[in-house]
Amino acid sequence: MKEPSIAHVFSAGLEVAPGYRFDKAADLTDAAERERLSPTAIRAFLKICDKWGLAEAQCRALLGGIASSTFHAWKAEPAAQKLSQDTLIRISLVIGIYKALHIYFSKVWADRWVGLNNRGALFAGRAPIDFMIRHGQPGMLEVRRMLDTWRGGR
Repeated sequence: MKEPSIAHVFSAGLEVAPGYRFDKAADLTDAAERERLSPTAIRAFLKICDKWGLAEAQCRALLGGIASSTFHAWKAEPAAQKLSQDTLIRISLVIGIYKALHIYFSKVWADRWVGLNNRGALFAGRAPIDFMIRHGQPGMLEVRRMLDTWRGGR
């Protein structure tokens, strides 16, 4: 039996990976969808922060400057949280940056890159993490786009 093409799978709205549909983006305006995605997003974000060696203040700043008490509540009980659309988008950008770095660099360099001073025009000698914190969500998007360009848009 012939395997369906990716285009056929997408147009049919089938799941390519268990639990993940790729025929449409998550509707982050839907409270139930945000509630469903939030625990996994929190756990993924915390793991990436740990791999990148970020301080708590840096993690909180990437999330838009949330309070320390909020951050600790999210860590303690991710399943009880419902993140905002803004926070889920920020976490999505961090996950995309993490993925792009791991495609482009070796594991050791991928996890160190965000904290290393960078002479590129975008960073002006500062670490990418500082750029992302200083410029917020637009800065995170800019870093994501730059990395996607480096890796050939894969």
